[in-house]
Amino acid sequence: MAERDRRYERRLALILAGYVLGLCSVLLLLAWAEQQGLSRHWLGPFLLFATVMLYAAIGVWGRTSEAHEYYVAGRRIPPMYNGMAAAADWMSAASFISLAGGLYLQGFSGSPGQPGGLAYVLGWTGGFCLVALLVAPYLRAMELYTLPDFFHQRYGGEWPRRLAAVGAIVCSFTYVVAQIYGIGLIASRLTGVQFEIGILLGLGGVLLCSFLGGMRAVTWTQVAQYVVLLLAFLIPVSWLAWKQVGNPIAPLVYGSQLQRIGEIERELMASPQERQVQAEYQRRAQRYREWLQDVEGSLRREREAAQRRIRRLKAQDADSGRIVAAHRELAALPRDPAAARELWTRALQDNLDRSRPLTGLPPHARPFAGDPGGSPAQQAEFEASRLNFLALVFCLMAGTAGLPHLLTRFYTTPSVAQARTSVAWALFFIGLLYLSVPALAVLVKFEVMQHLVGSRFDALPPWILQWARVDPSLASVTDVNGDGQVQFGEIRLGADIIMLATPEIGGLPYIVSGLVAAGGLAAALSTADGLLLTISNAMVRDLYGHDIGPHMTPEQRVILSKFTLMAVALLASLVAALKPADILPLVAASFSLAASIFVPALVLGIFWRGATRTGAVSGMAVGFAVTVYYMVANAASVRAALGLAGPGPQWLGILPASAGVFGVGLGTAVTVLASLAERRRPVPA
Repeated sequence: MAERDRRYERRLALILAGYVLGLCSVLLLLAWAEQQGLSRHWLGPFLLFATVMLYAAIGVWGRTSEAHEYYVAGRRIPPMYNGMAAAADWMSAASFISLAGGLYLQGFSGSPGQPGGLAYVLGWTGGFCLVALLVAPYLRAMELYTLPDFFHQRYGGEWPRRLAAVGAIVCSFTYVVAQIYGIGLIASRLTGVQFEIGILLGLGGVLLCSFLGGMRAVTWTQVAQYVVLLLAFLIPVSWLAWKQVGNPIAPLVYGSQLQRIGEIERELMASPQERQVQAEYQRRAQRYREWLQDVEGSLRREREAAQRRIRRLKAQDADSGRIVAAHRELAALPRDPAAARELWTRALQDNLDRSRPLTGLPPHARPFAGDPGGSPAQQAEFEASRLNFLALVFCLMAGTAGLPHLLTRFYTTPSVAQARTSVAWALFFIGLLYLSVPALAVLVKFEVMQHLVGSRFDALPPWILQWARVDPSLASVTDVNGDGQVQFGEIRLGADIIMLATPEIGGLPYIVSGLVAAGGLAAALSTADGLLLTISNAMVRDLYGHDIGPHMTPEQRVILSKFTLMAVALLASLVAALKPADILPLVAASFSLAASIFVPALVLGIFWRGATRTGAVSGMAVGFAVTVYYMVANAASVRAALGLAGPGPQWLGILPASAGVFGVGLGTAVTVLASLAERRRPVPA
């Protein structure tokens, strides 16, 4: 057996080496073709098509209808490859696309209203330590298929399993919407099609990867995807480090650029041109403030003014382009006073933020917002910033230890010891990228401050214009003070663009831009595969198969899981097309949900014999309810729909993204108290 396993692993190593060499050869060939004049209009779609077809081919090769293969890949994935697959599963669109952007916009610690990106790096990395120590080996020892299986086997009865299945569906669906949003963003940029069509193109790749072969196909697809996203991340960050510092090992050398960014930030805050931009934003904020004092009258006056402008242009026989632009301004006005109030309130806050130094962005290297030795208001701001930083780190760590699609990944190893080893490999493969994320944010910010700021508007780099066509909220530059030169306050970059635009910002060939987009697509596809598989398994195996169709054969359950996976993917695509939120907030919400639903009953169930069924059900229900309430009560769209003014309730100043702090705390307390109460209840005679 041992000799056969060694031969199997040697064969896998040869296949992996051949794949890496082949991929590098194709990239070098495409780089040569670009130098020879091959249009980028061919390069982008080719990379998208080639990588998706590669993943699809692996998915078709791994097709199976056997339950043991479909759910846990036959439990024969070696630790290193399982670690690569887990890393790809983990390096979602949030990690690959948005994490560097979050660090770019919010610095290391962020602001009171938005924790910095370093909290995500620490929380997600630390979460894997919890998985290795507290969860993965114990679940693997129980020979399970899904996470709800644990609750059914450990606590008995039906309700622990049902609640776990519903929790797996809710947190995984929230997570998968963020991935499909990222897929649409990348596919639309790479091919030039509309965002909604980009979602459908990427969705085809997701289904081909996971529909036919379940966990068996998804595992090997994720190994291939990890290689793509690793190259896509390390090549541009290494190039920027070499270009700016002369050393390609970015995590070791970006500190000098961080110091230079601090100097540039101080110069920008003292710049007269930047102050002109801030004054213009203050003027615009004052205009919105005046409009909000009489919304109905202001809307009527603005509509009448737009109509007069159109009539005047027509009377002057003006250029048709100006007339069309005037009609667009009229059509862009809100439909009714309620819509006007919502739109103008957001615009007021946006202009107030941008009227502050550095457009409201915190200094990059600042430890926390506020000042512990300053005024009472600054001290309170410092405490709130530090508390939210720690709360987010806690939620991400606990959420990692409770994410169903990640924990299922460690059911596929041959033994308990190899499950623990595969967690270590996963942490290693994740660390290769996560150590470079803070460096990438610093290097890109230096590039923008040093080369984009001060350039002329008639010589803007093409990447700004191209991304603005995809979505103006991702990238836009407006000459606010009318001097013809770009000021830092006039630049708007969204978190979801920083990584994808890095090669163009750094002046790399377009083939690297295509590779980065393909890497982001690989990250989103790999996570979406695992999430969709988790949702369909929870719906079919853990809910329908137990409660409605208990007499189904394993093969019938597999077939039904495949079609359920397709239906869920289509539903998630419809939700993602609405662009409900940025990627990072959606992902943070899913982690809070996973932490509050699963972690208390899961960890107590493993380590405390006294945990009972009543305690587990009560704790899961309370944790879930509290977390959902806190998120919904603070959602601006929900409050606007209910006619509620002002911000929602914020307990201890904790932001909604970290609602899992309350869910985990209350869920643990309720589980313990309910278990103790049940154990002390006298047995009837």
